[in-house]
Amino acid sequence: MAVAERTIRTPQADLRVSESAGPGMPIVMIHGSGASRAVFARQFDSPLADAHRLVAFDLPGHGQSSDAADPMADYTLTGLARAAGHLLDDLGIDRAIVYGWSLGGHVAIELASFHPAVHGLMLTGAPPVSKGFFGMLRGFHANWDMLLASKKLYSERDAERFETLCFGDSADPSFREAILRTDGRLRAVVTRSMMAGKGADQKQVVEQTTFPVAIVNGENDPFIRLNYFDTLDPGTLWEQCHVVPGAGHAPFWERPDLFNPMLSRFAETVAAREADIALPARRRAG
Repeated sequence: MAVAERTIRTPQADLRVSESAGPGMPIVMIHGSGASRAVFARQFDSPLADAHRLVAFDLPGHGQSSDAADPMADYTLTGLARAAGHLLDDLGIDRAIVYGWSLGGHVAIELASFHPAVHGLMLTGAPPVSKGFFGMLRGFHANWDMLLASKKLYSERDAERFETLCFGDSADPSFREAILRTDGRLRAVVTRSMMAGKGADQKQVVEQTTFPVAIVNGENDPFIRLNYFDTLDPGTLWEQCHVVPGAGHAPFWERPDLFNPMLSRFAETVAAREADIALPARRRAG
């Protein structure tokens, strides 16, 4: 499947985008801090790209996207979600499944709190926490490595450590370059915004949403508390909280053999639900 590349200008930043031309429901993929859309290569190089319109983009301050126009506003969760929303609008996407990994998962939840195009949500490495510092403590491990998530300037050693935490020993050589390219102001601003409880209450968004929510984590994720997900009560949870064996923070990269079929199955569930909702409307129109 050929992948098209383009740059889309939003008020927050110029975003570099990759997309496939599959006929199925769009799947918008949002990467984590210090990464780029390249982390989803194993989804684009799979039957998912033939079946669906896969869309992946570099967040502001990452990869081939520009740094934020207004870092203090645009690097908050709300600012990043607004950039994603402008992207959906520009691409003419009015219904989509949004997959978010790590920081991208939190951006995806924020996006789902206000943008009507989100009809399904899949999260990895992104505990939907209540607002503020104590909410974050419930979802994340408190250790020294977590400080890297908010550190503004990275040394080579910091980048190596962060790469290992995110990908174990499976990282592509380009991933280190992406970490070092990232605008470090984002790490500081987005962490402060989450600590201060800015934006939506993510636990409430996930628990109160009316569309399907899928949760897929790696069993060895070093950042998140897996038992936190047992405390969630999303009425539209898909199947169960899945745990991918032999994977850490990035199961979509480390175990695509297990992850990709789950994403495909979730997409089928969302599409079937959409068809069920549309059928009565068609009958009334007839």
